Amino acid sequence: MAEFKSRRALKLALEHHQAGRLAPAEALYREILAHDPGSVDGLHGLGIIALQVGQHTLAVDLIGQAVARAPGHAAIHANLGEAYRNLHRLDEAVASFRRALALQPKLPSALNNLANALAVQGKVDEAIACCQRAIALQPNFANAHNNLGICLAGTGRFEEAIAAYERAIRLKPDLADAHNNLGSALIRRRQLDEALACYQRALALRPGSAEVHDNLGGVFKEQGRLDEALACYRQALVLRPDYSAAHSDLIFVLHYRFGDDAGAIDAELGRWNIQHARPLGRCIPPHLNDRSPDRRLRIGYLSPDFRSHPVGWFLRPLFAHHDRQAFEFFCYANVQRPDHFTTELRAGVDGWRDLAGQTDQQVADLIRADRIDILVDLALHTEGNRLLVCARKPAPVQATYLAYPGNSGLDTIDYRLTDPHLDPSNQETRPGPEQPFRLPDTYWCYQPVVHPAPAVTPLPALAAGYITFGCLNNFGKVTPAALAAWCRLLAAVPNAHLLLHTHPGSHRSRLHDLFARNGIDPGRLRFSAQVPAERYFQLYQSIDIGLDPFPFPGGTTTCDALWMGVPVITLAGPTPVTRGGFSVLS
Repeated sequence: MAEFKSRRALKLALEHHQAGRLAPAEALYREILAHDPGSVDGLHGLGIIALQVGQHTLAVDLIGQAVARAPGHAAIHANLGEAYRNLHRLDEAVASFRRALALQPKLPSALNNLANALAVQGKVDEAIACCQRAIALQPNFANAHNNLGICLAGTGRFEEAIAAYERAIRLKPDLADAHNNLGSALIRRRQLDEALACYQRALALRPGSAEVHDNLGGVFKEQGRLDEALACYRQALVLRPDYSAAHSDLIFVLHYRFGDDAGAIDAELGRWNIQHARPLGRCIPPHLNDRSPDRRLRIGYLSPDFRSHPVGWFLRPLFAHHDRQAFEFFCYANVQRPDHFTTELRAGVDGWRDLAGQTDQQVADLIRADRIDILVDLALHTEGNRLLVCARKPAPVQATYLAYPGNSGLDTIDYRLTDPHLDPSNQETRPGPEQPFRLPDTYWCYQPVVHPAPAVTPLPALAAGYITFGCLNNFGKVTPAALAAWCRLLAAVPNAHLLLHTHPGSHRSRLHDLFARNGIDPGRLRFSAQVPAERYFQLYQSIDIGLDPFPFPGGTTTCDALWMGVPVITLAGPTPVTRGGFSVLS
């Protein structure tokens, strides 16, 4: 009779569970365990509920007990792997998925979840193979097509990724993740309007997704719609207050929009520090670095941009001139898609640590184990930053440099590298951490990315018969105030043209309309989309005078313009980030 009741309880529990009625299912599983504490079904069922409600440590404990009692059950191993994956215990997750597949090789869900774990570990080729095996077993497995797209995008194969996402959407039109991921791939292909539509569809399906709101903000930023971008980031934080990456996106775009308002930015930096960083800095263990003055100091650089990227370009000459007799240099590389620049930069340091698949705590432990004396963060609040590593203070001295001239807001950052033009010595130094450390001459360490660069040509106006102003900066920096100033400029200089760098899309039409409303013939406005580096430098051969956007001026582009013989007009503001152009010109 007891066995009959147990079977009936299990049947009811499974019915409730499959219908999403977790509370009665949980009660029935507990009833089963009360009669049989070793019940595999009871332990497994409670473990799955714990997994579903985000109690991943409890899920590992319960499902682990079930595995111990039923080691030949593939599905239980697979679910244990998922619990481990959610705890970011990736090696154990991979082992559990592989055990499940050893028991049952034709298990598409286990292959798909194994692909997820391998991708996070940076083993993307293996992950792609797992997705493809899952799809071969179950061709209509929409989630596997979606995950295949994620893996392909991770290797830069965006055309194939787009095809995979579109296949997932055809199979499951309400799969919000696939719409979101398709949007991200379309941004890489510079199809901003199409990406915007994908994110809006994803939000219609899942309005409470903080990630999609954050991604939508990124499209608005690319289109120069900064107020809408800021609104998206703020909504992401309403939905998920601990979303540090979205909070960083908000701070970075505040520099674009209100970079000359130190108060507004400092207030948001303070909120970021209190919300995300300060709790991690309360229990910093002592640093055990050798204090001998005779040994070489160990310098660590932390960045996602050891690649073909403005940060990587500025690091190239710096790394080439490292004094490796007096110092040891280490890179902590959070690089998603390494390239030839990555290889070159790696050759300029003594130690290289790939951070793929590692949590912030694991990275901090690695830096501490390497006995780094001075850790230099090169990202601040840009995409892919690991500021939560710095919040754990893994090195006794920490500084920021190069991403942009500004503060991180972290209590645990001691210095920020700057120069006398970005931070004049007669300005009041604020109390607290992150003190300005002024390099004697300049913040910049420039070497043109193309060698040899195209020739400097005669003044383009001599042949064209009119002056061409140009701004090849990221279009997100082109604020309404800058556009208003440039409209007045074109009105004051008859027949002058303006060349702007921006991707195709409806925002170009909005610019035409803006200029027309200000009495400027839209035909005087020209655009260039993203082009290869050689072609980019050649664009300067058609520009007479460069225009720096404001309040966030250029750095790399200003250096490039001067290298190509193009004078630049900049507006120096009151904050370091607004004085980048002034610093270069000085």
